[in-house]
Order: sequence, then C-alpha cells, then structure tokens
Amino acid sequence: MPAPNEALLISGRKQRGADALPFKIVTGHGVFVAPIISKATRLTLAMQEAEVVEDCYTKQGLTLAVQAVIAFKVGDDHESIAAAARRFQGDQRQMPTLVGRIFSGHLRSIIGSMTVEAIIREQQTLADAIVDASKTEMARIGLAVDSLQISSIDDKGVGYIRALAAPHQAKVNQDAAIAQAAADQASAMAQQESARFQAEYARQTAIARAQYQAEIDQAQQTAAQAGPLAAARAQQDVLVERSLVAQKNAELRQAELIAEVVRPAEAEAERIRTLARAQADATKLSAEAAAAQDRIALDQMVIQQLPELLQAAAQGLQGANVTVLDGAEGLNSVVASLAAQGTAMLETIRAGLRATPAGTDVAALNGNRVETHPAA
Repeated sequence: MPAPNEALLISGRKQRGADALPFKIVTGHGVFVAPIISKATRLTLAMQEAEVVEDCYTKQGLTLAVQAVIAFKVGDDHESIAAAARRFQGDQRQMPTLVGRIFSGHLRSIIGSMTVEAIIREQQTLADAIVDASKTEMARIGLAVDSLQISSIDDKGVGYIRALAAPHQAKVNQDAAIAQAAADQASAMAQQESARFQAEYARQTAIARAQYQAEIDQAQQTAAQAGPLAAARAQQDVLVERSLVAQKNAELRQAELIAEVVRPAEAEAERIRTLARAQADATKLSAEAAAAQDRIALDQMVIQQLPELLQAAAQGLQGANVTVLDGAEGLNSVVASLAAQGTAMLETIRAGLRATPAGTDVAALNGNRVETHPAA
C-alpha cells in the first residue's frame, strides 16, 4: 500500500507491450505483491530541496558568489515517475545532487549575460530565467521544479555591490529618516491627541460624576427631609384638629355660659329692671300722691289763712301811704273790693278742690294788680 506521496514500483513479472516498463507503477491504491515472484520498491513523490552555491562571473567580469535554493519533486504523471524510477530507483539520495549540478550550470550561464546591477535589481527575472532554462533537463529525468529563490549575492569583499547600493542606501536612509520623523511626528500627535482625549474623557467623567453626586445628594436630602416634613405636616394636622376641638369646646362653653349665666342674669336683670320700674312707678305715684297731698294741704292751709291774709292786707293798706285816685272813698272801695275778691277766690278754690283734688293752680286765683308805696 503506497503512501499518498509515494509511488509503488512492482518488478519481477514481465510487462507486456513494446513500450512496456520493467516494473509496474502503482499510486493511490494498494496492490497484492506475490512473494518471491515480484518485488515492490517505493519512490518518493514528496517535495525535496537542493542548494546551489556557485561563483559566477558577470557581464562586467566581476565575480559574484550566488547562493540559491531549488524546490523540486518527481512529476505526478506516469512518464515522470517512470523516468525518475529508471534513474533514481537504486539511490534516491542522488536527486538533490543532480538537481544542484543542473542548476549550477544554468546559473553561471545566465549570470554571465547580465550586469551586477541587473542581477541585484532583477533577481526574480534571474530566477525565472534559470527555471525556464532547466525545465527541459529536469523533465527528462522525471523531476519538476516548484520554485527557485536567490538567497544571497556577494561580491566577495570587493565592495562593488556596496558602492552600487550606497546612493540607494542613502536615499533609503533618507526616506527612512523622513519616514521615522513622520512616524515620530505622527506618534507625538497621536500621543497629544490621546492625552487630549484622556483629558476630555476625564473632564466629562468628572462632570458626570459631579452630576451623579449632585443627584445623589439631592435624593438623599429629599429623603432626609421627607421624614421631618411628614412629621411637621402630621403635627400641623394635629394642631388644626386641636384648634377645631378647642374652638368647639369654646363654643360649647360659651353656649353653656349663655345658658347657665347670661340668660339667668338677663332674666334676673329684667326682673330687677321690672321691679325697679314698678318701684319707680310706685315711688313716682307715691311722690305725686304726696305732692298732691302736700299741695292740697298747702292749698287748704292757704285757703284757710286766705281770709286772714286778705284781712291783714286790708289792714296794711289802711296804714300805708297809698295814692288813691278816688280819695278816702276810693281806699275803702279797694279794701272792700279785696275782701270781696278774697271771699270769691276762696269759694272758687274750694269748688275747684272739690272738682280736682290735685293740680289746682292757686296763682290763677290772684288776678288783680295792686300797687303799693312805702310810707314817707
């Protein structure tokens, strides 16, 4: 049973056909090999590597030490396997050596037609030219080239390559310095931008933290005030209720006082006022009655003494210096008239007192005018 990267060569039996090979090639599947009659050998189809280190002369005659690495393998087709089997079945380790020799010859030939500058600048073109030149020989021995890489080119200490590379190296160094400066500037700008972003982020963070802290403080303050405010409102409600109760109690007490004190006092005062008015009326009536009795008594006394008074007046007129128009007869006439008028007045008063015991105007009874003159 061959491996995936192997070809099994079965020999021992005669193969038929004009172009028949002395062995049978088996790949990708197993085959029965009869002992003693047949023999099976393996041919690797894996990738192999050959290295070439060769001193070559350039078109200018300069010597270059060129090192290249070739990757190759046995071809996958039947013809390539058969060709490789004929040449390397006995010793497969000869394949890298033979490949190296083939490529060494083509390497020297192609480098001899190129300048050092072209070799250095066009290494891939050099590698492709070598591969193209070696394909025919490689196919003839059943091998296929996968790739060729020029690993190093050295002028063996002459310094030519270094001199050629100096301007480019200087330009490269200059470009590298410019690029480094640009990179440093970009890095500095990036650092400054990063620092600015960090500062801005820190500022925004501080502002947000302050806002959050303010909200927290306000919430805590509100929560802390909620209890005292609720207690104050409850106390206020209690005071209002107490005020209402006190007002009701005052109103009730006022109603009780009115009912118990004011109303009885008012009733007592009214009773007293009624009694006082009654007493006053009685007193007034009594006073009026007394006054009336007094006047009556006085009137009676005046009336009783009126004749004597008239008599005394008449006697006084007789001794007084009175001018009488009619002489002695006139005086007698006056005295007689006074006596007559006094008697008439007395009768009138008595009649009035019998008709109206009170309110009699005694002065109305004196209607005459008497003029008297003191004696000389």
